[in-house]
Amino acid sequence: MTRLTRRAKLSDDELLHYISTDDPAEAEALFARARAEREKYYGADVYFRGLIEFTNYCKNDCLYCGIRRSNRNVERYRLSVDQILNCAALGSMLGYHTFVLQGGEDTYFTDERVVEIVGALHEKYPGCAITLSIGERSEESYAAFREAGAARYLLRHETANEAHYAMLHPASMSLENRKQCLYNLKKLRFQVGSGFMVGTPYQTPENLLEDLRFLQELEPDMVGIGPFIPQSDTPFGGEPGGSLEQTLRMVALSRLLLPSALIPATTALGTIHGHGREKALLAGANVVMPNLSPKNVRKLYALYDNKICTGDEAAECLGCMTGRIKRAGFIPNMCRGDVALKRPRSVRLHRTE
Repeated sequence: MTRLTRRAKLSDDELLHYISTDDPAEAEALFARARAEREKYYGADVYFRGLIEFTNYCKNDCLYCGIRRSNRNVERYRLSVDQILNCAALGSMLGYHTFVLQGGEDTYFTDERVVEIVGALHEKYPGCAITLSIGERSEESYAAFREAGAARYLLRHETANEAHYAMLHPASMSLENRKQCLYNLKKLRFQVGSGFMVGTPYQTPENLLEDLRFLQELEPDMVGIGPFIPQSDTPFGGEPGGSLEQTLRMVALSRLLLPSALIPATTALGTIHGHGREKALLAGANVVMPNLSPKNVRKLYALYDNKICTGDEAAECLGCMTGRIKRAGFIPNMCRGDVALKRPRSVRLHRTE
């Protein structure tokens, strides 16, 4: 049996136990403690971000990703500046105060084009937070985006183990560069988001421990954690996906290690379980990201198979998530939802046999 206290930091042995346990009672106790930590910083509020997936072109060839460069079965698209602004206008009308521009590492979107888009959004919606999720760029590029009005940047490290990283990515990519990008973003005073997949091929419990320790070192403002879901047109298309249970435990452990972080209940969790996002909220998450992208391109942003909500209009996505959040006992909040300013406190999971 496990008892949760707050006397000290979590040891590696304790973390490994909770990463690997299949005891439902232990997991529920973990989730309850994570909810309590979240409530100290955010109460029962769940923050909304309006997601705009504006390009599915990518120069990279990551082995797990459906929009990888060598996938010839993808119908590629790019949204124009006007289309992006139309998505934001709809989002503003629906009450969103955060827009997340997400895309592959598309060389068409040069620094100048990204600055143009960010600047136009910032000018039109000065009270809204603009988040970018467009991969690895130079420090100078990030500085230009920051100057144009971007406040947040999402860049998941995916795995903090170098050998494991090399198993998931082409030789042209490196974990060292990914980490340097994250530290450059912090240096430029972005609100920075990182995170990882759970259940990727070759992943071990020790890899997940390294992910948690890296997050502690980085101290990101946002932590994105989702299960690995295979995409049929990738080299990993026949591999098993990550489990709901382990992903939820990683969400909860991340909450305990970084109690003031903003942690999304990811679409990937909703894809592998009908109530996966609600379960993530009950495990310590406090953000959702409904889709504002035009309906005709949603299925084309196919990072993994069977992605949910690709046929819904933006208002339908918002209405569905609002209802789900309320039924789960939480409060939908459409404000900017910036990270809490309180410093994290140490938490201990004390295990007794």
